[in-house]
Parts: sequence; C-alpha cells; structure tokens
Amino acid sequence: MEQIATNMSFGGEHRRFRHQSKVLGCDMEFAVYLPPQALGTQPRQVPVLYWLSGLTCTDQNFMQKAGAHRRAAELGMAIVCPDTSPRGLNLPGEHDSYELGSGAGFYLNATRAPWADHYRMYDYVVEELPALVESALPVSPVRSVSGHSMGGHGALVCALKNPGRYKSVSAFAPIANPSDCPWGEKAFSAYLGEDKEEWAEWDATMLVPGAPERLQLLIDQGTADEFLDEQLNPDALVEACEQVHHPIRLRMRRGYDHSYFFIASFIDEHLEHHALAMGLQA
Repeated sequence: MEQIATNMSFGGEHRRFRHQSKVLGCDMEFAVYLPPQALGTQPRQVPVLYWLSGLTCTDQNFMQKAGAHRRAAELGMAIVCPDTSPRGLNLPGEHDSYELGSGAGFYLNATRAPWADHYRMYDYVVEELPALVESALPVSPVRSVSGHSMGGHGALVCALKNPGRYKSVSAFAPIANPSDCPWGEKAFSAYLGEDKEEWAEWDATMLVPGAPERLQLLIDQGTADEFLDEQLNPDALVEACEQVHHPIRLRMRRGYDHSYFFIASFIDEHLEHHALAMGLQA
C-alpha cells in the first residue's frame, strides 16, 4: 500500500494510494479522506463511508467534485473511494466502449472469459479493500455505502447481499434495474453470459424480495436526468420494495440532471443520513 499523494482539506487529509490487488490481479489506486478526528497527536478510529462511482470515473471524481470533505470533517467520517474497474490489463474489447470494460466494472464478479479472472469488483469493494484500509489506517469497521449511477447500483447490491455489514445505504441516480436497461444488458451479457437468473444476483430490484435485512434505501434522482427513462428506472425498484414492505425513500429532485452538480447539491444530506446510522452526531 503505497501512498502516492496527499492534500490537506478542511483540517483532514485526502490521500491517494496504490496497491497490488490479489482479487483483481493488477495494481489499483484508491482515495481516502481522513477527517481531523483521525489525525493529530490523539487520533481515533472513525467510521467509513464507501463511495462507489459511476461509468468512466476513477477514484478522483467524487473527491474533487462532490464537495463532501467539509461535512465529513465536521461529522468525523472517513470516505473511501475505489476505482470503478481493474486497470492496465488490456483485455480484448476492454477499451472499445465506455459502458463495458475499463471504467465499467459494474461492481459484480464476472464469470465469463476474458473478464472472469480480473473483473471481480464486488469482492474487491466488499472484502479486499475494506480489510486493507481497516488494517492500515485509523478507521473502524463501522461502514456505510453509497454511490452514483453504476456506483449507486453497486451500493444497493452490496448492502442487499450483505446483511449486517453496512449501517446504511444510499444512492444518487442508481441503475436500479440493470437487467432491463441497455447499459446493464450489455455489461451483464459480457460479464455473466445470457442466463438471466445469474443476472438477478446483481440487480437490486430483483434482490429486494429475498433480502435478509430490511435496511432503508435512500435514493435521490433528478427529474432532468437524461438517463432516467431509458437506463435508471427507479420506479421498478420502488415497486419491488412496496411488494415486500422494504423501506425505501425516493426523492425526485426537480430540474437536476445526472452530473456532479446534482451530487454536490445533496451530498451533505446523504452524509448526515449515514452519520445518524453510524452513531455520529449529525
């Protein structure tokens, strides 16, 4: 775990690291924001929000654009941002389109060649990365998870499949039903094959009925999002939740699009949602 950059921010530190991932079989970079409470002469372990970014992003987009550091510093919350896919593998077709391969890992474990040996982002963000961060930095195993778009899909799936692992979950404009949208159909066909029963293991809308924990799903969605109708389909997720009485709070934000302007406008509310679940004073 090599530290490759650091920046002071609101009394805390934004750090970037590189490490060799055994799960993914390549070098990976990730970012961590450590609030002031985790630093200084009497540091203490702080809880962590794992943020999963969307298509084409790296670990840097959220840290530079979301404006989350100020409120995280006040709350005493660390934020960890992994990358969105393995890097540097040069697999066949890996760089041909933005919605498949590099920058588009979809936070699942691929089962089909040539992806299966490396595209295991689910295992990476749920198991390998937290174990590394918690062993090397002043953070606790008190975790929450959030994300945007493809990363919102990832956050929902990680929470639904791992009862007790996360205190809370939220998402901005998630791909809520990837089995039934062009982005998801393309990625799932490549990574998982054509068996849609296998797809169901990575689709929040299809996981909700059997979810062993009824953790509230907090979702913000912009009404002016250009991907809302064709790709995101939050209504399918709401319907699935209503059928089994799974708590969900979908807030439609009038006039907001899919950009980081949208995320920055409401990130404080999401941080406060997670802080409450983590036992922090919001």
